[in-house]
Amino acid sequence: MPYTTDKYEGMLAETITVQGHKGDSIHAYFAKPLGPGPFPGMVLIPHAPGWDEFFRETTRRFAHHGYLAVCPDIWCRTGHGKIEDVLAKARAAGGLPDDQVVDDATGAARYMKSLPVSNGKVGVMGTCSGGRHTFLTACRTKGIFDAAVECWGGNVVQAPERLTSAQPVAPIDYTKDLSCPLLGLFGEEDQNPTPAQVALHEQDLKKYNKQYEFHMYKGAGHGFFYYDRAMYRQEQAVDGWKKIWTFLANHLGGEA
Repeated sequence: MPYTTDKYEGMLAETITVQGHKGDSIHAYFAKPLGPGPFPGMVLIPHAPGWDEFFRETTRRFAHHGYLAVCPDIWCRTGHGKIEDVLAKARAAGGLPDDQVVDDATGAARYMKSLPVSNGKVGVMGTCSGGRHTFLTACRTKGIFDAAVECWGGNVVQAPERLTSAQPVAPIDYTKDLSCPLLGLFGEEDQNPTPAQVALHEQDLKKYNKQYEFHMYKGAGHGFFYYDRAMYRQEQAVDGWKKIWTFLANHLGGEA
């Protein structure tokens, strides 16, 4: 329903704990509209800069648009402190295991589905490395997510020499298992993923008859949603957000 000025509007946003990989209690940032619902849910997987202000703001943005939204702190087990210090410690330990991130995202989805104001549908979205994790999560889970939004997911197409014990399989190799509709947003000037890598990604989605839509933006590179950085592209970002709201409305029952 479109917003009108006579409507009551409010939200709650706070740090909570959810059960993630192996039942671990991890921190998460949760925002929800105030009202009876029912509301669809969104899991937001943060990007390489960490569990940062941009992703907490994005969590509140989803609540503003009528979603339950949880952004799990996927680095929680590394420890706490300044974001830069936590990330450095995680990188020194070899990075985050894919299995762990998938299970943390799944735990966040289950938390929202357990709430009485949930409409039972949950999507997942991430940018950069979080876009990679989003696609991976949508492929590695069944019956959990109803839609996925992959924003410039780097290393979805991952060369064998870049695989590690924490990331043992390239996400593209799981394409046949994609369990929900996928929206992908990319920049023509990006170097990870490059347009050629996006084309390979799309080729496999077609090969396995997956439901998806990809949009490649001219004049945009990596991270063109990031309004606090030089890479921000206003026109492309605004259009990208419109596509996200329409896609999620179609698949989760949220606001268009």
